[in-house]
Amino acid sequence: MSLPVAVLAATFGGAASAFVPRIAHRLAVPRGTPPSSACAACETPTETWVRAGASCRCAPPPVWTIAAGTLTAGLLGTAIGPAPLLIVLLPAAVLGVLLAAIDLRCLRLPDPLVALFAAATVVPLSLGALATGEPGRPVRALMAAALTGAIYLFVALLPGGGLGLGDVKLAAVLAFTLGNAGWPAVAIGLLAPHLINGPVALSLLLTRRADRRTPLPLGPALLAGALVALIAAG
Repeated sequence: MSLPVAVLAATFGGAASAFVPRIAHRLAVPRGTPPSSACAACETPTETWVRAGASCRCAPPPVWTIAAGTLTAGLLGTAIGPAPLLIVLLPAAVLGVLLAAIDLRCLRLPDPLVALFAAATVVPLSLGALATGEPGRPVRALMAAALTGAIYLFVALLPGGGLGLGDVKLAAVLAFTLGNAGWPAVAIGLLAPHLINGPVALSLLLTRRADRRTPLPLGPALLAGALVALIAAG
């Protein structure tokens, strides 16, 4: 473990995640709806996209968002250390915080953001593997993505499956990243999200804040499960 790398990574994650609330506020809208242009609480216009801190003056400070970015990036820095892979994963981690924030607010993973997440991981990881003479890594990663995408798509098409196509796409992209680390990481990435969401769903059921038909966001658990898998692989 390299402490300076972990500290720098955590600092980057926290600082970059400070810009997430405004973007999440603007994009957390129903499918087919244009980005929000005003605060839902106080109706203050929010035309700008780039703003550190709370999404609006009436909103609380983004403590949890910054904490999530700091913790995620710090854990990646600790597990991976000073390696080129870390440079790829840190921006992806911030995108993951943004996707999780949007999914928690409106149960949606916008396709453009999932595509950006894919571009930020699939392309550099594939080029890096080819540059280091490891063509088998992207092949394995593609197999992992195809297998995971097929499994999640099957579940999503089942009656009452509870998965959206955004979950399917994000799971496939994350599986590609984990496929670069090996099949054990893919297996952990498949299992961990459901171990994370299971207790959450049970807690909501027991406290009567949800029933069996209440949709729950899976994106945050998918991202957290991928983080666990990367740490275990590192």
